[in-house]
Amino acid sequence: MAPQILVASNRGPVSYVPRADGTLDARRGGGGLVSGLSAIGPDAGALWVCAALSDGDREAVRRGISEPGVRMLDIDAATHAAAYNGIANSVLWFVHHMLYQTPLEPVYDAEFRRQWDAYRLYNRAFAAALAAEADRGATVIIQDYHLALAPGMLRELRPDLRIGHFSHTPWAPPEYFRMLPDDIAEELLLGMLGADRLGFLTSRWRRAFQDCCQVVLGHYDGMAYWPRDQEPSFEYRIPGHQRRRTYLGVHGLGADADFLRERSRRADVDERMAALREQIGPDRKTIVRVDRTELSKNIVRGLLAYRTLLEQRPEWRERVVHLAFAYPSRQDLPVYREYTARVSQLADEINAEYGRDGWTPVILHVEDDFARSLAAYRLADVALVNPIRDGMNLVAKEVPVVSDHGCALVLSREAGAYEELRDEAVTVNPYDVTGTAEALHEALTMPTAERDERTKRLAAAATALPPHQWFLDQLHALRELG
Repeated sequence: MAPQILVASNRGPVSYVPRADGTLDARRGGGGLVSGLSAIGPDAGALWVCAALSDGDREAVRRGISEPGVRMLDIDAATHAAAYNGIANSVLWFVHHMLYQTPLEPVYDAEFRRQWDAYRLYNRAFAAALAAEADRGATVIIQDYHLALAPGMLRELRPDLRIGHFSHTPWAPPEYFRMLPDDIAEELLLGMLGADRLGFLTSRWRRAFQDCCQVVLGHYDGMAYWPRDQEPSFEYRIPGHQRRRTYLGVHGLGADADFLRERSRRADVDERMAALREQIGPDRKTIVRVDRTELSKNIVRGLLAYRTLLEQRPEWRERVVHLAFAYPSRQDLPVYREYTARVSQLADEINAEYGRDGWTPVILHVEDDFARSLAAYRLADVALVNPIRDGMNLVAKEVPVVSDHGCALVLSREAGAYEELRDEAVTVNPYDVTGTAEALHEALTMPTAERDERTKRLAAAATALPPHQWFLDQLHALRELG
C-alpha cells in the first residue's frame, strides 16, 4: 500500500557503516523528526525519503538494503556535494544566518551557477521520488533549506498531494536575502510557495519570509498577502499557472522533557559528572556552553566575554570554570576548520593567562559525547547561549529541563528561542563582548531563589511543544486546509 504520510529531508533516521566482514551496520539516529514520526504510530504507513550521505549509505542502496519506512536516494556524489556544500551550506546557510563578510563575499560567478544547477537536480530527485511513492491525496512534509525547490517541483508532478515545508533555520530579511541573484531569489521563493503550507520556528522568521515575498515577487499578477487570524497566507498567480494560495504557520519546536530527564539520569552520565567535578574542583561555579563549531554559534565571542569577565571582575578568578563543549562541524569547509582552530587557540590563551595550579579556567572538549553534554547541563550554574543568529537553539531549552539545582540562562536576542524564553533569561546582544561579560556576572550572582523560579518557568516554556506534538501539529494543520 502506498504511504499516506511522507517526510523528506537531506539526512534520514538511519545510516550504514561497513563492518570488517563486508556487511553493513545500520545505526539509528535521533532528533525531533524521529520523535515526531514515532508519534503517528507504526501502523500509519509513513515513509521517510532521504539522501545517501556516506559510502556505506550508497552501498546499502546498491545492495537493496533498507529499513522499514525509509527510502534512501543514491544521488550522484558530485551532485550531492555541490548541492549540499556548495549551495545549502555555503550559500543558503550563510544568507539566512547573515554570515557573509560582505567586502569579500559572496561572489556569484559561473561556479556558483554550476552548483545551483546541481542543487536543482538534487531537489528534483527528491520531488520525483516523493511523486512516485505517495498515495493519492497523501500528505508530504519537506524539511529545510536543502530542499527549498522541492515543493514547487513536486506540485508540478503531483497536484493532488497536500504539501508542507518546514524551515529549521532563520529566514533572512529582504535587504540581506536580495544579495542572492535576482532570478535565484525568485526561484527559491516560488519553490517554497509550491507548498500548501510553510512552517517556521518563530513568528519573526515567518514575517521575514513574508517580507521577502512581497519585495521580490511583488511584480507577479495578483500577489497578495492575506492575514487570517494567526495563519496568514499568500495568494499569487505565475504566468501560465492557476492562482494559488500558500499558508504560513509557526511551530516552535520544544525539548523532549521525558527523554532528556530519563537519559540524563543514566549511569554513564553520572560517570561523566564525577569526572567533570574533579576537573572543575570544589566550591566553584560553572558556566556551560554546548555547541557545534558552527560559525553562527558565536563561540569565539563567548570565550572573549569570559576572558573579559576574568579581567574586569577579578573576584571570579579561581571561583568559576567555563565548560565549553565545541564539537567540530562541517570540517570539509576551510572556514569551519579555521574557526574550530581559533576556538581551541583562544581557550589555550585564557588558560595560559589566568590558569593557576588546581584551576583551569576553560575546560574545552571537542569530541562529541552526548552523555557528557547532559552531565554539563546538570552541573550548570549558568548556561551561555549567544548565537549570532539561530533558528531556535534547543540547548537553551534543554539545560533548564535537565538542571539539578537551577540554572541562569544567558541568551542572545538573535536566537529563535528568545521569542519564548526572553522573560526568564538574561538577554545579550551577541556582538557585545563587554555586555555579555556583565550578563555572565549578573547570572553568576543571581539569588538562588530567583534562579530556581526562573528555571522552572524556563523548563515549562521550553517543553510546551515537544517533538511529537510539533510534528503532529504540522500534519493536522495541513490536513485541515481541506
